[in-house]
Amino acid sequence: MADALSIREAARSTGDSLAGSGGQNRAVPLAAGNEEHALTEADIPPADALPAQAPGEVIEPGRALALADFAPPAVGAGERLLRMAYRLGVPGSALSGRLGKAARPRLLATVQNPLPGSRMAGTALRAGHFLVHGIKAPIAQVDFAGAARMAPPLERVVHSFAWLSDVETCGPREQGAPVAERILTAWLGSNPKPPSRPGKGPAWMVGNAGTRVLNWLVHAPLILSGGDAALRARVFNHLSDTARWLDKNVGRADDLLGEVAGWSGIVAAGLLMPDGKPRRLFGEAGLIKALGEMVGDDGGVLSRSPLMQMEAIALLVRLRACYSAVRRDPPAALDAILSLLVPPLLALTHGDGSLGSWQGGWAVDASDVATLVTATGVRSRPLRDVRQWGYQRIVAGKTILQFDAAPPPLARHARSGCASTLAFELSQGPHRIVVNCGGAACAGGLIPVRLEQGLRATAAHSTLVLDDANSTAVVINGKLGSGVSEVEVDRRLIAGERQGGATRLEASHNGYASRHGLIHRRILILRDDGSELRGEDLLVPRSGKGKTGKVAFAIRFHLGVGIELGLSDDGQGAGLALPDGSYWQFRAGGDNQVSIEESLWADGQGRPQPIQQLVISGMVSRGGGSFAWLLKKMG
Repeated sequence: MADALSIREAARSTGDSLAGSGGQNRAVPLAAGNEEHALTEADIPPADALPAQAPGEVIEPGRALALADFAPPAVGAGERLLRMAYRLGVPGSALSGRLGKAARPRLLATVQNPLPGSRMAGTALRAGHFLVHGIKAPIAQVDFAGAARMAPPLERVVHSFAWLSDVETCGPREQGAPVAERILTAWLGSNPKPPSRPGKGPAWMVGNAGTRVLNWLVHAPLILSGGDAALRARVFNHLSDTARWLDKNVGRADDLLGEVAGWSGIVAAGLLMPDGKPRRLFGEAGLIKALGEMVGDDGGVLSRSPLMQMEAIALLVRLRACYSAVRRDPPAALDAILSLLVPPLLALTHGDGSLGSWQGGWAVDASDVATLVTATGVRSRPLRDVRQWGYQRIVAGKTILQFDAAPPPLARHARSGCASTLAFELSQGPHRIVVNCGGAACAGGLIPVRLEQGLRATAAHSTLVLDDANSTAVVINGKLGSGVSEVEVDRRLIAGERQGGATRLEASHNGYASRHGLIHRRILILRDDGSELRGEDLLVPRSGKGKTGKVAFAIRFHLGVGIELGLSDDGQGAGLALPDGSYWQFRAGGDNQVSIEESLWADGQGRPQPIQQLVISGMVSRGGGSFAWLLKKMG
């Protein structure tokens, strides 16, 4: 399975970096007919069949996402003084009018959990083990102190207490509370008090700590309804200690989403714990500022990750439930940001409602996406042309095309950053035809951690790869290095006479320019009835005169689960039989040969599924070249 991802190839290239710019803009014309026949080279016109187009919009480095500007909530002079005093370190009890006397530890309200968890994962917890992306980890063997590091996905679930929603979902509280209390007791025994600063183990990353406070408050009945008064006292003390720790350390988060999680925990504690008004005012100002820095003008997060988009939405939905519990309206900016976050997420859904596999994410199940969106209360259509977030979407009948037409995220924003520029996914109805492998963010479940960097590589995406190298350098800890810094994008409609029109996307990136002196330009034309996708990949010299010699190239098309493949007799095409019985043909132009290799794909639960990929490969002159191809539904 690893071979065909060219996971071996991907792994070899994870440290490479590259770059380029400029070049011609040539188009692939629409088909002249709709006849049913085996596709031949004649079906794929040469690159110069249409004249060059004007250059499109340029997305420059650092400007791929413009920051949204949100001001702190408007408050009166007295509340501004409270907020300032609290920020300077005056305790909340001293500002509450109690003459410095702390209130009795208690919660001011019970929160109604707006987001159910996984019944299967909850059942597994009751049986004695965590279940994360298909891997079972016995509770008794988990090192809650963090000295023996766990796989990152399991680490996040354990220390953020995200598993509380799973326990709550799988049965009555009377059955779930003893399980939750048993795990909580073990965790408290390993983490008796906060450290002096973040980073002292995974439990004390700002993101995990903030999410943990929020989850403890939302799921308080599960962990505080038992008869153990000593445990309740420990939980209240730990909540207070962690909230104070977050007050001091929230600005030291690993990334902006971690900071947003930290601020969410602070606000939730301010809402639901006594003497909390100064903390709430302090937290609201910090939260809205952090959200404004994390979210672009069109609602996409700077990491360009649909998973982080979902995480941000889930944090705000749970926090809004805390406001509802105390009968207080959240700041208007929170609802505004939620309204911004939903449409870009929907832009990355396929026909079955599940997500495309981008920036380390997997094909998150439609039910999980729908549950989250419903909980927001936001009713919106997907954004079609998300220029700042960078994902283009074309809907043609039952066919959906997603296209990555922007530079990768900057290193400081990336968690599972991928070198995926100019990759695409294609689906028709519930069936995915062309996919990306995805799954880097869930490596450590059934997907081995050793494949994580390979799954972030350019070869793990449906696009062109030069010299087995990444278009942007893939480095450790989910970060990215140098490579693509500029992308040109052009989108337009093409009018048709007999067969209807089409949508044409053209984009180019400079990721291979510094090493090979070549710009990768990709043209995609999808007919309005969704039955035909024409593509052309061009390599254009950055300067007027190209370099001498040749370089290896491979254009990869990772295919959906359940597609049966057969090569044509001349080796220049392939037939694709989809699970619903429909039949598509793939054809490469020129004398380029097509091969079939193995690959893998992360499904809706982050589990690996074996798939296949079509590969057009060969050698190309450093003076440039063009490679046309066609994917057409027959019948």
